Order: sequence, then structure tokens, then C-alpha cells
Amino acid sequence: MDDIALAEVTRGGRIESLHLGRIAVMDDTGRVVQAHGAIDKAVFPRSTVKALLALPLVETGAADRLGLSDAELALACASHGGEPRHAETAAAMLAKAGKTVTCLECGAHWPTYDKAAHALAASGAAPTALHNNCSGKHAGLICLAIDQSLDPAGYIDPGHEAQRQVTDALVMATSVPHNEANRGLDGCSMPTYAIPLSALATGFARFGTGRNFSSGHASAAARLRSAVASEPFMVAGSGRFDTTLMAHFGNRIFCKMGAEGVMVASLPELGLGIAIKTDDGANRAAEVALASLLLGFDEAGWSDSDRAVLTGLLHQVMKNWNGREVGTLRAAGKG
Repeated sequence: MDDIALAEVTRGGRIESLHLGRIAVMDDTGRVVQAHGAIDKAVFPRSTVKALLALPLVETGAADRLGLSDAELALACASHGGEPRHAETAAAMLAKAGKTVTCLECGAHWPTYDKAAHALAASGAAPTALHNNCSGKHAGLICLAIDQSLDPAGYIDPGHEAQRQVTDALVMATSVPHNEANRGLDGCSMPTYAIPLSALATGFARFGTGRNFSSGHASAAARLRSAVASEPFMVAGSGRFDTTLMAHFGNRIFCKMGAEGVMVASLPELGLGIAIKTDDGANRAAEVALASLLLGFDEAGWSDSDRAVLTGLLHQVMKNWNGREVGTLRAAGKG
């Protein structure tokens, strides 16, 4: 099946660019609800699966024993912008495990949120691993290791016991293998595994309902969804799609953007999971495609305010450096 147009960019009243991709909507049994494009083709989920990786942190009791807050659990699921509160929260997680930034093995980069990067540079400070968008995920792995009396060194390696536990959680959720045959290396140096887009969507249907999970993992998923709903800023940050969507919808929608145009969402009340992949890796296209898809779920019973939020996210005005409108980014066919 050919991939479809997910989003279009206009200029001067004309379509200037098209973003192609594919969408899988699955229920928690693995049944296809909607298929657009080649949904059985493998993708690297990248950062979309951070909430699944955080399941053992909660299920084992480590989060409770270390006294992790909702903000800290949400950060464990995050691809954050490196704003001060993000970096401070990652440091607090490490402190509860008796560790510091030197334990993080994700590498350092400037905050991806421009204002935070400019402020950090103006202060004369250099970025640390706390500013890495994946620092919460890594801090969570360190917390898990310390709680289980494991040496956290090398926690990013597939053979580390903490890494094996989070990989097992991925297998449980998606029902497909995660091993050396489909393993790649993510930007933060942790493994990422190429799996069918349909399996990724199924995993997030189950993240919402708990089907195929142990009772402990199902409770952990519910707690993580609640933490993210209460602290959506921690998952992404100022002006970000994920934060905007979840700040409005709360527990009704969990969503997570990943690198290279991969996006997932879980709709617990409908028992559905969504996975999107853009062919060109454009995150902006995955975002508007998800907003458009959600708007079409009449069975969700969206309110007028719900629809207004989704409509605003699927049709974005593009401006030049002078602040003049030059065109739009919108879901394909929504002109």
C-alpha cells in the first residue's frame, strides 16, 4: 500500500511542499482499526516509547521507594526542551538515587528550546547532560538500577540488567521481538528497535488499557499517564505540541513525539493506539496529522473546546522573520 500525504505547506495560495507517511490505528488486541500506508513496515520508534521504558521504574516499586514525584515520573517519559525546570528535575531525580549529573551517559547538548539556550549562553554556562532532551529517561534508568542495587555504569548497554528490564517491557507491550537483529543506536546512546508501525500502535493501545500487561505493569501505566496529565510541561515544554495537547485533554489522550517524524498516541477511553511515521522524518507533519486524525474520532465525543484545540494544532500559520504571514502548515486535504 502506498503511503499517503499527511501534511502540506502552502505559500502564495499554492501547495509548496507535501509530507508523505503512514498511519496505524490499532486496538489493544492488535486489530487494525485504520491503516493508511504501509503499516507493517518497520520503523525505529525512537523517543516515542519512553513511557513504556518507564514502566519498570514504577512496577518494581523503585519510584515509590525513592519518592519520585509526578513531575519526575513525567520527565522520565519526556523529550524535553532543556528549560531550567527540566534540568532541575533531572538533577533532583539523580539526587534521590544518591547520584549526580556525572552518572548520565546520554551526552550533553544545548537546550532545544531557544530561549533556554540563549539564557544559558548569556549566563556564561555550558550545557550539561541535564539539558539533554533525554536526561529524564536516563535518570529514570539510573534510579531503577540504584534501587535494585545494580551498578548504574553502562546502563545504556543492551546487556545491562536495567536495560534488559525495560526492553522486556517493550516486548510485553508490542508483542514483537526486540533483539540484536532489529537493534539500532538512538541519539542518546540507548538501543532503539525497528518494529512494525502497527505493533507500535498496538503497544500504545495497551498502554491505555493495560491489556497484555501484568497487573503491576497495568497499574504502572495508569500512574504514568496520570503523572503526565498532571505535569504535561515536563514531557516537552513551552510551545510544544505534546504539552499543548495533553495540557488540554489530560488523561483522555497521551501522546509522544519521537525523532524522525514518529508520533504515538493512546486513547484509553476508546482502547485505541495510534502510530504515525513521516517518510521524510518531519516532526511537524506528524503533529498536524495526529491532530487531524483525532478531530475525526466522532466516537470520542469531543466538546467545542476540544475541537478548537485540535483545529488550532492541525492548521498552523507560518511567518517570516518580519512577522509577516507567508503560508500555512496544515493537514493534507484540509485547505
